[in-house]
Amino acid sequence: MKYIGMPLGMWLLYEGSFRANLTNVLGFDRGTADRVARSAKPKYREIISRLPAFEKGDRFRMNIVNCALFSAFVLSMPERPNVEKLADYYEAAMMIAPTKWFCRMGGRRKFSERDVEGMKKTAALNAADRNPYSWNMEFLPYEDGSGYEARFTKCGICTLMRELGLFDCVGAMCRLDYAMTEAGGASAFVREFTLASGGPYCDCGYSKRI
Repeated sequence: MKYIGMPLGMWLLYEGSFRANLTNVLGFDRGTADRVARSAKPKYREIISRLPAFEKGDRFRMNIVNCALFSAFVLSMPERPNVEKLADYYEAAMMIAPTKWFCRMGGRRKFSERDVEGMKKTAALNAADRNPYSWNMEFLPYEDGSGYEARFTKCGICTLMRELGLFDCVGAMCRLDYAMTEAGGASAFVREFTLASGGPYCDCGYSKRI
């Protein structure tokens, strides 16, 4: 994957937040936070360079770029916090104003014909069959029409973080689904299993808010 484009844009957008929350959430002093951020940038570029180009129509390219960003900072920390602290850190770093705006815009389209068609196309693509850093997903509408489940049987974040020796930290990223759904305002998020915790799949259930 080329660094110029989305990966560079994501670094410019989020680097300051990831740096600030090293202190605000994890308690590192400012000098340590600055050193971590300086170390994270070349690590991020290296991780991005090892990833293949994603197919046209693969909606999960941003997910793997976010994973590379988070992983670069974690790998640069002088000591690794536990998963709960990393989940707090990742949520604080990601849920800045542009992310919340993006979630609200997505919430307005949630359950629309366009949204449902997009989910069906994603399910049919089965991109992880050709790219291990992407995802395979089933689209499962609820019988009562109250929403749908996106059920993932292959996960690019699991693949990349296992290679980076960070598989135990995948759960810190998974928790962001709740915050992003809440920011969208259109649905409630329900999950029973994750691949990272040894489940048979990752289930992402979205129920319409009345």
